[in-house]
Amino acid sequence: MRHSTLCRKLWLTLLLIIPLQMMAAELGEAGKRLAALPGITGVETLKSTHFPEKYVFFINQQLDANDPSKGNFEQRVILCHKGFDRPTVIVTEGYNANYALRESYIEELSKLFDTNIICAEYRYFGKSMPEGRNWDYLTVVNSLYDLHNINRTLRAMYSGKWISTGISKGGQTTMFYRSYFPDDVDISVPYVAPLNRSVEDGRHEKFLQHQVSTKENRQKVLDFQLLLFKRKAELMPMLKDYCDKMHYTFKVPLEDIFDFSVLEYSFAFWQWGYDIDKIPSSSASSEQLFKYWMNISEPNYFSTQNIHISFNVQAAKELGYYGYCTKPFRKYLSIDTSKGYLKRLMLPADAEDTAFSPDLYKHTLAYLKQNDPKMIYIYGDIDPWSASGIYGLPFTKHKQNLQVYMLPGGSHRTRIMSFPESTREEIIRQIEDWLKLHVTFSSFVLLYM
Repeated sequence: MRHSTLCRKLWLTLLLIIPLQMMAAELGEAGKRLAALPGITGVETLKSTHFPEKYVFFINQQLDANDPSKGNFEQRVILCHKGFDRPTVIVTEGYNANYALRESYIEELSKLFDTNIICAEYRYFGKSMPEGRNWDYLTVVNSLYDLHNINRTLRAMYSGKWISTGISKGGQTTMFYRSYFPDDVDISVPYVAPLNRSVEDGRHEKFLQHQVSTKENRQKVLDFQLLLFKRKAELMPMLKDYCDKMHYTFKVPLEDIFDFSVLEYSFAFWQWGYDIDKIPSSSASSEQLFKYWMNISEPNYFSTQNIHISFNVQAAKELGYYGYCTKPFRKYLSIDTSKGYLKRLMLPADAEDTAFSPDLYKHTLAYLKQNDPKMIYIYGDIDPWSASGIYGLPFTKHKQNLQVYMLPGGSHRTRIMSFPESTREEIIRQIEDWLKLHVTFSSFVLLYM
């Protein structure tokens, strides 16, 4: 009986060991080097149509960068390996990194310059959520130390030029990362990155009222918002049915959510560059109005089910955000004011006392004024986030390296390849020069055909 038990134990052990051996055998050279680095665990092979090797793994990070006694968490990272002799792009993601798991994933700069990619999921998002969800440790500075540790660890594999890049909140992270750890990377390319100075910055409302697109187009957007308010009695039952069907819950009455979803429409419309000619007319049915409205600014954004709750906390704490102009709609509103809506609608109960600090804004602005890093900012001029970007700030006119590009008619989707050929060639040539590479511009164009 004892012999039989021993045999079973040995057999079970083999069953556990063999798959691990098989997994190890599947690792390519980059995977083997990665798995041997300190703090790296859970290396798994991923399929890729663009890279000979691709892996997802976890790296051990301190919760508090300045106090190891506070504990640790595991941060998820995706590595797309092109070559040990190639430049490396570190994607400073602002949210989760689920998209980078896709077999077809590639990032614009990697495509242009044939680089490795390290995509770092942001702490408190996706699989990088610490146990206990203590918001005290969700700070930008802590997230930058996460990136710094990734950089220090993986430079054992990739000792060439490094480029940091990110989009939107990820672009903010790129900017902040450069200001706190200026020597970690050689080049930074933040896409559509705002630098907000308060919880309700104030510049976005003015932009939407007086600056974006043309006066005629701004009026069309305003007229649609007014039409929604005028038909509130007809649309409210539709909104209730919709929210019930989606199982949304809110911290305020649904009538208030109606108001905020209409106010949000103009920001969302211009941010994503929707077609002005497809806005329904006043003769459209209420069903048509509702369907179109929900496609652009549906109320999940304000619900307790919003998956970006960690972002909301950071916006209230140090990233800043935007407000709403209510003046044109006052006689229709259920709400008394839109001021403080982030706290009232979008913060979890355990973060409602969060107070905003301007320190991050001041630090970053001071760094950009006093230094001239190799950075290229990309913006679109109908994107409301550009209103709080660094385009047009006086100090940018006197820099040799730091460059800012604004695409006419560009939305939050603006990328380098969105620009006219002459401009994108200029951008590409500049990065190429910094990387000490030489690739014909025609090859760039072919990549995007």
